[in-house]
Amino acid sequence: MAAPSLDHEFTKYWALLSPVQKESLLGVIKSFVIPRERISVAQYNKEIDEAIARVEAGDFIAQGEVERLSKDW
Repeated sequence: MAAPSLDHEFTKYWALLSPVQKESLLGVIKSFVIPRERISVAQYNKEIDEAIARVEAGDFIAQGEVERLSKDW
């Protein structure tokens, strides 16, 4: 019996993932496939400011909560 192809094996495991896990993995895959353009310092600083604003607004998940949630994966 031949070993399953990588595509077949990937599809088998992909079906077992939650939507959140699929979104995360898709981001990783895209980072390998899609070349990214360099951004300007102004754009970089804008993204940092937006991230800080999200954290200050409470839009984040604390480390302890991530650890608790990951036990259900």
